Amino acid sequence: MRATTIHAAGDIRLEDRPAPEIAEPTEAIVKVVAGCICGSDLWPYRGENPVEAGSTIGHELVGVVEEVGAGVREFRPGDFVIAPFVHCDNTCAHCRAGATSACQNQGFTESGQAEYAKVHQADGSLVKTEGMPDDSMIPSLLTLSDVMATGWHAAVAAGVRAGSTAVVVGDGAVGLCAVLAAAQLGAERVVTMSRHEPRQKIATEFGATDIVAERGEDGEQQVLDLTDGIGADAVLECVGTGAAMTTAFNIARPGSTVGFVGVPHGVELPLRKMFGKNVGLAGGMAPVRTYLPDLLERVVSGAIDPGVVFDMTLPLAEVAEGYRAMDERRAIKVLLQP
Repeated sequence: MRATTIHAAGDIRLEDRPAPEIAEPTEAIVKVVAGCICGSDLWPYRGENPVEAGSTIGHELVGVVEEVGAGVREFRPGDFVIAPFVHCDNTCAHCRAGATSACQNQGFTESGQAEYAKVHQADGSLVKTEGMPDDSMIPSLLTLSDVMATGWHAAVAAGVRAGSTAVVVGDGAVGLCAVLAAAQLGAERVVTMSRHEPRQKIATEFGATDIVAERGEDGEQQVLDLTDGIGADAVLECVGTGAAMTTAFNIARPGSTVGFVGVPHGVELPLRKMFGKNVGLAGGMAPVRTYLPDLLERVVSGAIDPGVVFDMTLPLAEVAEGYRAMDERRAIKVLLQP
């Protein structure tokens, strides 16, 4: 099959790789209908994470079941499915508690930017649609494999409630989905910290009531001014850098929670400030499978259309250009069609 590989910082290639095969009875092979590039893929692309030269990359996909293992009961070839980027059995103690991203039989999608991918725990992980969805729905369904569920996790972890004020730090696809999630969960005021006009526009469409374009101390002061000096009831940190986390804690009101979903890089927690202000930290790797049924219903009903975050669509053959476009902020999120 054709699969996206990474060889070094900035070195993305489309190469021939062996197609995945069933090795365990719980597994399924999915033919990718649509994949995409995640903001977290940019960390190794930029040299911030170690790279195993020649390894496949990509973890978000929707597609059609091609083959299933002998132990798979809920899916058959031909089913259109959403594959959470973290695989789970959905039966272990952690899964039963809702922490499906920490499943005791955890697996990961490893070739989402390819023609085929393996799902290690098919029955516990995959969610199918009723029949083959219309092409117009594919982008929104694809967001449910990671980015929309991750934004949702930020809002849930931060404790967004009806009538509250939520501030989203980060205007990438996850941050924009976090805006949508906060609005869906009933926040009366949703402030997005963004200095890029196209992203501000989508944030407003998703429910943002206020835009703060400044960063650092100036941006923090503007958030405090907007909240009469009180700060946010919930802060959704969707970047993962030290600067973003510092801002998150500086704008959180006493007694609130910072929900973090940005993959941490160079973050040191301000424990003294957290202690003094009674500000909590919650979140982490999104339990996508936990949220999927609810989010799928919202997409199918038309309540949300998170696929708007895809502002560039490319054939898989041009995946390297997709990485360049996102790295240079010419694109928010790139959808790939094998």
